[in-house]
Amino acid sequence: MTSKYIFLDVDGTLVSYENILPDSAVEAIHQAQANGHKVFTVTGRSKAEMYKEILDIGFDGYVGGNGNYIEVDGEIIYHKHLTGEETRRIVDWLLERNLEFYLEANSGLYGSSGFRERGRQTVQDYVAYKGNRNPHDVSVESAFPEMLFDQDLYRDDINKISFILESYQDYLDAKEAFPDYQVGTWGGRGEHALFGDVALANITKETAIKDLLAHENIDVKDTFAFGDAKIDIPMFNICETGVAMGNGGDEIKAVADYITDAVEDDGLYNAFKHFNLI
Repeated sequence: MTSKYIFLDVDGTLVSYENILPDSAVEAIHQAQANGHKVFTVTGRSKAEMYKEILDIGFDGYVGGNGNYIEVDGEIIYHKHLTGEETRRIVDWLLERNLEFYLEANSGLYGSSGFRERGRQTVQDYVAYKGNRNPHDVSVESAFPEMLFDQDLYRDDINKISFILESYQDYLDAKEAFPDYQVGTWGGRGEHALFGDVALANITKETAIKDLLAHENIDVKDTFAFGDAKIDIPMFNICETGVAMGNGGDEIKAVADYITDAVEDDGLYNAFKHFNLI
């Protein structure tokens, strides 16, 4: 069988929205690798959020920051990040508006001075939105165990900056303030979004996979992409087969070639089995 390249989103695909990693998913990945296939994570997470439980699975590579970082077999292919000057400008804008935020870097997550306190309710709202039945048990520390506080926020290694939306207008104003950057929202639809974020423009999961395949000299016809959300649709645009998780949103299910079960219902394992990857 021809070796396939399998690209997995993390949150809502590899792990549940409660951050639970099913044993069946790990088994599926290891069996696929034993069959000669290559398995990669493709995630919005910076490397600091790729916790030991996930890294210990033993992936063949990692795409982070929704496409700004590529690593294959331990070799860094590229890392496109904000400059120190760009980071300073965005941080100063957020501080002037009294918006709490955190910086996402491979070296760590760096929270603003008030993010721990102000972020608690927002994090609870986010996990409730994702289906967690016990959101009141969640804190910033439990949601972001590696987040650092009281650190220098003027850094030159930042992948993305996420900030709490006090109103949807904050997102609209950020788009106007940073027209040359990719400004988005997450944690809810439209005006119900909880966070805004700012990153370099013209970088997506699709552009990263395209670059990775070129680097490895791999034909697109030998690729699979697995995802659960709208941000994963670019992966489906380039990969031969797009698989949506059963817990995924309607938008990604509409463009998927196949819809598997939910993460917690062995969705990855069942899909790998369906496509004879294991």
